Amino acid sequence: MTVSRRTDIKPVWGRLVAILLALVVAVPPYAPPAAAQERRNLLEMLFGIRPRQERYDRYDRYERYEGYERYERRPRYNRRDRSVIETAPRRQRDRSSIRAATPRPQRPAAPPKPALIPKLENARKILVVGDFLAGGLADELETAFETSPSVAVENRTNGSSGLVREDHYDWPPALPKLIGEVDPAIVVVMIGANDRQQMQIGSISEKFRTDAWFKEYEQRVSRLAAIATARKLPLLWVGLPSFQSPSMMADAVTLNGIYRDQVEKAGGEFVDIWDGFVDEEGKFILTGSDMNGQQARLRGGDGITFTTAGKRKLAFYVEKLARRHLGEMTDPDLVKLDGSNLPALATLPPAANAVPTQPISLADPELDGGTDLLGAGQLPVSLVQSPRELLVKRGELPPAPSGRVDDYRIPAATTR
Repeated sequence: MTVSRRTDIKPVWGRLVAILLALVVAVPPYAPPAAAQERRNLLEMLFGIRPRQERYDRYDRYERYEGYERYERRPRYNRRDRSVIETAPRRQRDRSSIRAATPRPQRPAAPPKPALIPKLENARKILVVGDFLAGGLADELETAFETSPSVAVENRTNGSSGLVREDHYDWPPALPKLIGEVDPAIVVVMIGANDRQQMQIGSISEKFRTDAWFKEYEQRVSRLAAIATARKLPLLWVGLPSFQSPSMMADAVTLNGIYRDQVEKAGGEFVDIWDGFVDEEGKFILTGSDMNGQQARLRGGDGITFTTAGKRKLAFYVEKLARRHLGEMTDPDLVKLDGSNLPALATLPPAANAVPTQPISLADPELDGGTDLLGAGQLPVSLVQSPRELLVKRGELPPAPSGRVDDYRIPAATTR
């Protein structure tokens, strides 16, 4: 007769239940606080799990250690009515003593800016005209000549102007008025960054990069350049730099070719700045060498504008040519010396032990016991050849000194 597996398992379950009941009876009675006694269950009594209240107390004790003082201790709540049982006050740290013990490092003070040198009343002026790129150029030209009291920079730029939109700002009739008002010694022009757009030619709106557009643009550049050169003023026309956009970069190359041709025909000078803002392969760069050869950010994030270091480098190209045209007036340390500002020449007193002597004639030097200068006569001939002559002419070495390792002579026999 076979017994089923189910009937075999019943005695085992019965034994397990009996063991659990025995353990429950064997556990000594524990009388926790009333708030914690309500939350104890069978698992907590069998396996020693602490009530939540005791765990909270343990965490509270742990929070008293250093490092937990900046956190507020969580309040304890009653499970039944969610009322706050206890809230410990937050410990405040005395941070004033900590700050006094560890003072913050002081940032080094920036060097004071030099005092501005006032310009002379008859200072020679540099007139800068053009668009927003010319405005940055004029600002840094002022920095370049701030120590030259005899040179002043006049910024008369218009940021949104160009040679295309004559309805916004027309440079050919405006430039003669500016020249008459400022009376400059040099005229600097930088324009063209806003000219990549259609042009109104009479009643026709001509698109950019057409043959008619370029023909009209050449005439406008030539007319503007002739205004300065006709008044016998040095004209420095600054070309466009490279741009981050490939299409703008290609257009800048084309416009620079027009500026160079028309300005040189009018008698001006074209300032090529292209190589200063591209790499060795001719590509646009955001960071490169500044005017001092140090790596710096030269262009803005839009790929068009310049940073302060870029503007200073841009002005450096114009500064060199401007100083050449202005000459010695640009150097603040150069002072003309004449009879009014020469120092007085003091006569030195004679030395106490000085013996005045007459100069000796080179043609009659009898004071040294001879009548000829050194080298006037033929040198005496020596019959004995020097070691050098023996080595060069005959290949003979002088005998080695006695006792040296290369002395192969047989020593003389000694008599006893």
